[in-house]
Amino acid sequence: MKVAIIGTVGLPANYGGFETLVEQLVRHNDSGNIQYEVFCSTKSYPERNKSFHGAQLKYVPLKANGMQSIPYDIFSLIKATKHADIILILGVSGCAFLPIYRLFSGKKIIINIDGLEHRRDKWNKWVRRFLKFSERQAVKYADIVVTDNKCITDYVKDEYGKESELIAYGGDHVLKSHNDPEIEKVLNDYGLSAGKYALSICRIEPENNVNIILEAFEKAEKRLVVIGNWSNNTYAKALAEKYRNSVYLMLLPAIYNLDILHAIRANCNMYLHGHSAGGTNPSLVEAMFYKKPVIAFDCVYNRETTENKAIYFSSASDLISQLHEKKAELKSIAEDMFEIADRRYRWETIASQYEQLFLESGL
Repeated sequence: MKVAIIGTVGLPANYGGFETLVEQLVRHNDSGNIQYEVFCSTKSYPERNKSFHGAQLKYVPLKANGMQSIPYDIFSLIKATKHADIILILGVSGCAFLPIYRLFSGKKIIINIDGLEHRRDKWNKWVRRFLKFSERQAVKYADIVVTDNKCITDYVKDEYGKESELIAYGGDHVLKSHNDPEIEKVLNDYGLSAGKYALSICRIEPENNVNIILEAFEKAEKRLVVIGNWSNNTYAKALAEKYRNSVYLMLLPAIYNLDILHAIRANCNMYLHGHSAGGTNPSLVEAMFYKKPVIAFDCVYNRETTENKAIYFSSASDLISQLHEKKAELKSIAEDMFEIADRRYRWETIASQYEQLFLESGL
């Protein structure tokens, strides 16, 4: 069965959660029942390999993100139509085109609608309206809708009256193939001591509540490392300027070297997760595999992902109280996080669920 995957930057994964999902689907294709075709942006891959772990790579001369994501997805969709039995669309950017596409193609389409993009604070009202329209078309014209969090599943049912397939996101890849002997060097290079700092990894955007986390740790005089894109928007730049001289806060740029990232993650004393939008967030699931206590922003998505067993906050003062009052519970919370991740978020299970979906929908 030939499955085309569109909507991501491409392979090998070097951007975000959907890219990691695609890479893990390809890597776990042990049965050989699926022939994957993955569409990639030429803007992100100067060296254009023809294949990756058995998957065929096709290149599109557009950026996969920003405004170009719409023509990028549409172009990929049209190009995928020729050979694919099933088309897996990740995200809804190009789905406004589906009413037209359905006039000339009856291809089987599966769409993972991701989180609720139209609710993110970073978008203006016109972008939100477009994303909501695209989401509506995605749900209407997809043969199968995939959701990665039960709260998103319930939303699709309540909002559109349509059932969806619940398949979460994996995270155990973060524990594999790392150069452990380099850990001490990495910590020394960054001036960190094992177990002496908290950690947060995210895009620096309003809906991730980075301002709340930074304010709380600064006032509580607790050591915190935040890894993110500090120069991509006015919100991020303002926070970087405000806290650049803090003795408690270390603001690091995005890190893509997996050995460095592993060393910093493995040696933090807790993980802070401020995301308030979306479904099952990749950085949260990945942190849970490190058996670290999680303190997460109090929203339904995070509570569902962590089965109500993490610590939750909704304001800076609330977070400060949690930092001071929950010390005795941290060890048991860390164990709970790993148990949940091990049970629900292993890639072998996730890939198998997608493969079964492809095979059954292609019958």
